[in-house]
Amino acid sequence: MLPDTVKTQIRTIYKAVATAMPNFCPRREQNYMVAEIAKTLVGEYDKNRPIIVVEAGTGIGKSLSYILGTIPLALATKKKVCIATATVALQEQLMNKDLPFFKEVSQLDFRYGLAKGRQRYVCLAKLELLCGDANVDQMALWQTKPDNSQVELLQSLLKDYHDKRWNGELDTLPHPLPDHLWQQIACDKHSCQRGHPSHRQCPFHLAREDMDEWDVIIVNHNLLFADLELGGGIILPDPSELYYVIDEAHHLPGVARDFSSAQATLRGSVDWLEKALKTSKKLQDLIKSTQVIAPVQQFQDDAGELARLLTLLAGSLDANPTMFTNIDNRWRFEHGKLPQQLTTIAHDLAKASATTLKQFTRLQSLLNEAIKDGDVAKAQADSLQTDVGFTLQRLENISKLWKMMAKEDNPKGAPMARWIEVISNRQNDFLVCASPIEVGYMLDSMLWEKAAGVVLCSATLRALNKFDHFAHQVGLSLTDGSRYLALDSPFDFKNNATLFLPKMRTEPTEDSYTEELAKLILGLVEDETATLVLFTSYWQMEKVTELVKSKLGQYLLIQGSDSRQALLDKHKQQCDAGKVSILFGTGSFSEGLDLPGDYLTNLIITKLPFSVPTSPVEQAHAEYIKLRGGNPFMQLTIPDASRKLIQSCGRLLRKEQDYGRITILDRRLVTKRYGQSLLDSLPPYRRVIE
Repeated sequence: MLPDTVKTQIRTIYKAVATAMPNFCPRREQNYMVAEIAKTLVGEYDKNRPIIVVEAGTGIGKSLSYILGTIPLALATKKKVCIATATVALQEQLMNKDLPFFKEVSQLDFRYGLAKGRQRYVCLAKLELLCGDANVDQMALWQTKPDNSQVELLQSLLKDYHDKRWNGELDTLPHPLPDHLWQQIACDKHSCQRGHPSHRQCPFHLAREDMDEWDVIIVNHNLLFADLELGGGIILPDPSELYYVIDEAHHLPGVARDFSSAQATLRGSVDWLEKALKTSKKLQDLIKSTQVIAPVQQFQDDAGELARLLTLLAGSLDANPTMFTNIDNRWRFEHGKLPQQLTTIAHDLAKASATTLKQFTRLQSLLNEAIKDGDVAKAQADSLQTDVGFTLQRLENISKLWKMMAKEDNPKGAPMARWIEVISNRQNDFLVCASPIEVGYMLDSMLWEKAAGVVLCSATLRALNKFDHFAHQVGLSLTDGSRYLALDSPFDFKNNATLFLPKMRTEPTEDSYTEELAKLILGLVEDETATLVLFTSYWQMEKVTELVKSKLGQYLLIQGSDSRQALLDKHKQQCDAGKVSILFGTGSFSEGLDLPGDYLTNLIITKLPFSVPTSPVEQAHAEYIKLRGGNPFMQLTIPDASRKLIQSCGRLLRKEQDYGRITILDRRLVTKRYGQSLLDSLPPYRRVIE
């Protein structure tokens, strides 16, 4: 049961929030969400399954709801709260607005902060090395030959850091830095170790010291998975001590799948293995102990065998060009099963890559011992650690890949998606890839079974008004004790927005559809000031742009012509000046785009957001469902389109007073059997169907 003291505390804070927040409007849905989160986490519904899935419509105030439902309980039970989001915008909102306001109003004594991955911090030792030291061979440190401006840029960064004008984070760089330059000075887990004196004052380690004191930790989804993949409790506190809030949870299945995949080239891997051999020789020359001789020799033997096998496989693929499709130069293995001629070499590569990684890890340990004992000079140690870290990361990746390629799939579960692509470069290389199709079982073992409690929330989690699809994707079940909550938005959809489906001669599958689309858009933007047109492909957006630019050119803002933020700023400026502004965008503009009030009153959705299964993972998933007697279109495509359509329509009404029209230029909503179910999953807009 939820302790009475916590109940009272939550009620008191809610009243204080209502008093302190300008124009606060009490909402039954928000109260209910707060109570259900707290009761679920304390085990009131199921002690063994303290998990709640909440779809909270726009306008409910979900961030305040989960903050109020978790923080008082966490403080009372000596636990911490981890809030994971998919976007930087939400992290900044929580960090700079929601949590400061809540702390002030609640008068609770808690600390909070934003935790970032290692790659978001500079490695001070790397930066100092690249900025120049007479005792170090500079060119050996640079991955590519630098010009003077690059060296000067890094020297300026180092000065800014020491003068306290920069805190060492990627997000606060005083000047733009090319990605390839940042990669050379970014912190990494192998070379940037706290135990070494030259790394103790690195920004990353200083930030981690602060995190130990935080009661509320904000992370992105990737950092959450980085910790879970290590078993939990390595980067973040132990899962059993955390209440997790996973906001924007509709991204979770995709992030989990991407994080669990692996890929590597064949000939490219052989090239960096040659560099790894040189690194091992440097280690042998630098470390005075005779203990290093045998491991170096063994590593060189193992790396040589790994390179031989990779070269052998590349040659075999060169000799079989017909196995790759002409369209995408890809060879995807049906049902994830490798052909017999590849099975043996995949197992050999899995074994060779694992032993090579093991030996090189041993060499790293010997280097760390030598540094600890003071047997290696600081400048030499930092330079070599960078090379060692780079090699270890590559070896870990290639070992993971070939383990996934060689692994025998569980006949009771979905197979792995496995494929090889041709890379047309000077070497004519091949990219080998492996990815899980379904990740629910992984989330169950990594998170659901370990966490003190979990809140998954988003404005769009259901598909076709059901949680089934999302629950399956993340490894939950409607009958496993998890709690499910669908809270409607408080907006007056019927009076504030019209859903318009005009008559059309064509459907998206017809060749003349694009021409009709352009003509209709010209009519729909007449007498409108603020318009957003959403396309499902860049190709169609560009074709329509060509057809309408002679009449609308001066008003058009096209995605890709400038940064997203710059386009939105221009759009708002034009609207503020009373001028017409028409934004053209693709799928990424259908989520996280906030244009309240008069910044958007005319939303045009060109066609239903059906995903075409072009990626090997999507193709393999569809193949797996067919094998089980299912219908991929109804089980994958339609639920996914339902969620995306709701998100797209959600761009129009962002605040309670917003108004306007949504036009969908796809008659399949009327002509196809699935159309009605897609319409029924939308909010109750006033409908006008011609």
